Amino acid sequence: MATMIDGESYLGKVLVRPLTESGDIKIYLWPVRCLKSKMGGPTFGVDVRGEEAIRYDTHGPRGHWHKGGYDKLGAGGSHTEFPDDVRDTESQIAWGLNQIRDNGQELLAEAGFPEEAKLLDQELVAAASEAIYARLDEGKDLISKAIEQGLIEA
Repeated sequence: MATMIDGESYLGKVLVRPLTESGDIKIYLWPVRCLKSKMGGPTFGVDVRGEEAIRYDTHGPRGHWHKGGYDKLGAGGSHTEFPDDVRDTESQIAWGLNQIRDNGQELLAEAGFPEEAKLLDQELVAAASEAIYARLDEGKDLISKAIEQGLIEA
């Protein structure tokens, strides 16, 4: 799972689920990640044996995602904008989870994990997506709490 950064705040209970039978590939969710720049929202990503390959920062209009190997390329080298029609947090979450489902093998291979990518289990991907939606539903008030606490700006 990605490393939490000093100076950032995290609200809600972290979720981690395997995406392969061996558990070498996992997906994680931070229900609300509050960046130092006062933006935030859900962040989820996929790692391979602890190395983060893909990350989705679903922060609404300022949201983005990272491909090609987040840990290898760094935040700037892997930064990618969502498609123009994917601007709100809910659509970014759905789009990101669909990318993992539909293109996860290609994304992992592009990030430098071609052999591991072949092991991606679609049933586990579906179960993890359901668990992410359930966790986000449990913490649906966390964004407003983060705004009230001055951790993110509306």
